[in-house]
This record gives sequence, structure tokens and C-alpha cells, in this order.
Amino acid sequence: MLEKYTSPEETLTEIRHLMERSSRFISLSGLSGVLAGVYALVGALAAYYHLYMSPQRSAVDYSPRAESSLPFLFADAAIVLIFAVGTGIFLTTRKAKKDGSSLFDAAAKRLIINLCIPLLAGGIFCIVLTSRGDWHYVAPTMLMFYGLALINASKYTRNDVRSLGIAELLLGMLCLTVLQYGLFFWALGFGVLHIAYGTYMYLKYEK
Repeated sequence: MLEKYTSPEETLTEIRHLMERSSRFISLSGLSGVLAGVYALVGALAAYYHLYMSPQRSAVDYSPRAESSLPFLFADAAIVLIFAVGTGIFLTTRKAKKDGSSLFDAAAKRLIINLCIPLLAGGIFCIVLTSRGDWHYVAPTMLMFYGLALINASKYTRNDVRSLGIAELLLGMLCLTVLQYGLFFWALGFGVLHIAYGTYMYLKYEK
């Protein structure tokens, strides 16, 4: 019985694939990105209703009196984060098992560490901004530090993550010029971009 011939090109492709799997975590779930974007849009709508349409206020007030909305906004963002992270862990774990890889291998640990360092720095900076009364800078700050986190972590996962990070960073910088539209940019960055990115990743790698 003749053995199946393997061309040098196929051999090199297989070697390259094995090297990529050993140095990069490539089991990120595109569907988790889509759902994270949906959660963000729901959270943004809840914030919009609270700020613009609730009986207590008819418009966003950027004076110190608007600080009374901060507990609601922080709770809203925390709920979105919990749902997004929880869904991401569940779907990515399922995909990693399907791919025959581990969620806690060396590449995954490097990805998480390099993602969390800018996120932690950004979170502390947002707390400082809020304590100083500059809370209207929080939305662009979140977008920019999130973008930097994605760029920093992209070398340990698919290169597509870097493009998302650059888009988030640029969006945050643009938001700095129109602070009154911070909620809109937050929804665009964490909602629409995540849905578009997740859909692209799903169709490209999982379909």
C-alpha cells in the first residue's frame, strides 16, 4: 500500500501551524466577541435611559450634580463586564477543548498577563479621574487603555486582535475632542466594534 505523499509546502505549513499553536493562544471565540458587543450596547442603552430619559433628568448634566449618576453607571459597567468576561471564558474554554488546546497553557497565560497590565493601569487611572471630578474623561480613557491592552496582548494571539486594538485606541483619542458624546463612543467601541470584530473572527476561523 502506497503512503500518501506530502509535499514540502504542506510540511512547512504544518510546522508553521504547530509553532504558532505553541507560541500563541489561537482559540479565542469570535462568538464571545459578538455577545460582549451586545452586552455593551444593552448597557449603553440603560445608561442613556438613565441620563436622558428618566423622569429625574431630561438631559445629561456635566456639572458636579451629575455625579449622582456615577453609582448607576459604575454598576451598569460592572454588570456588562461580568457578563462579557463570563461568556468569553465559557465559549473560549469550549473552543479550546474542541481545538485540543488548554485554556491555561503558557501562551494563554502570557496573553492574559499582557492584557491585564494595561487594563489594571487604566482602571486605576479611571478611579483617580473620578475621584478628582474629571469623570467625563473616563469613557475615552477606557477606550484608549483597552486598545493599548489589545495591542500589547496581540503578539500572543491572532494578529487580528491588534487591528481591533488600534481601532479602539483611535476611537478613544477622537472621543477626547468631543467629551459630550462619551457614551456614544463607548457604545461604538465596546459594542459595535466588538460585534463587527467577533463576526469577522467567527466567519474567518470558526465557520
